[in-house]
Amino acid sequence: MNSMIKKNHKLLKNKILNIFTRFSLSVLIITSFFYTAPIFINFADKNFNNKEFTNNSKNILNKTLNKGKIFKGDDTGMQSGEMDLLYDILEENDSEINLVRYTTSEINALFKEVKYDLEEVRDTKLVKPVNIGLLPNEIKNIESSKKRKEIFIKIVLPLIVKENNKIRIDRKRLFTILSKNSNTDIEKKWLEKKYKQYGVRLNDLSTLKIRMDEIPVSLAIAQAAKETGWGTSRFALKGNALFGQWTWSGEGLKPKNSKKGEEHKVMKFHNLQLSVRAYLRNLNTHSSYKNLRKARTELRNRNKLLDSIVLSNHLDKYAETGTEYIEVLQKIITQNNLKDFDEARLLPSSKDLESLI
Repeated sequence: MNSMIKKNHKLLKNKILNIFTRFSLSVLIITSFFYTAPIFINFADKNFNNKEFTNNSKNILNKTLNKGKIFKGDDTGMQSGEMDLLYDILEENDSEINLVRYTTSEINALFKEVKYDLEEVRDTKLVKPVNIGLLPNEIKNIESSKKRKEIFIKIVLPLIVKENNKIRIDRKRLFTILSKNSNTDIEKKWLEKKYKQYGVRLNDLSTLKIRMDEIPVSLAIAQAAKETGWGTSRFALKGNALFGQWTWSGEGLKPKNSKKGEEHKVMKFHNLQLSVRAYLRNLNTHSSYKNLRKARTELRNRNKLLDSIVLSNHLDKYAETGTEYIEVLQKIITQNNLKDFDEARLLPSSKDLESLI
């Protein structure tokens, strides 16, 4: 009788233990599921659903951009080719519209008519919206270096300010998108376009923010002056190439002193405006200028103005002369007081002004 009781007691004990074990195992499985599910979902979103834009701007801005990790993403851009990065510029480059090449006297008359004066620009920081599409052939015949520099600056200044303004508007729109919890289809398509233009992987917002930024006007003017001899070079006059940008696939002019086996050409543009746009795209995307973008972002994070002298220190790879090229740029900036134009803004265009152009 006692053995029967002991046997029943043992069976009951094993049954209770079995139930407890199953219950514990179930709890463990359920707990593990709820713990791992968010991780799996997050992984799936990142790796299998790249076509949809997920707005996690606060994390990106606060953790990636503002806490010491701001530059990590700038090397993660796509290895985009020239045709991909400049596709919109190359499309406009095929324009069949014939531009009128004005003489220096005609351009000066226009400047006088609209009261476009550089000293006034230095004082007011306001630039007349004069769009000269081609440099005058006679610019190389201007004997006075002061007058030649003046007309060159007057021509390129509105073009540079205009392109920087476009980037500023795009950057503002990017911040607006980043501040929202969800985005419209139009905003998603706009982002996809910008990812392509700036050679950035889809959804890599941190890199896009680093690359989508302005270049100081004084630095752009200095580089244009250096690359073209203040507008007198063959590349500038025949190809509207203000910055000596090379191409391996686009239309261009072959350098006369190129060595045997060198396939590059200096890219030709339909007008000066496209040359400026391509230059800004180049500095904002090419790996050779990642340190420039890094320095620019550091200035932004410290709420400092973009300093052309500081940023020029990272242009040693722009020319074969390296540090000597940097020294030349800095002399051009300081000797011609080009920093006076860094805060310049373009005045709204008017019908009267457009009719004169």
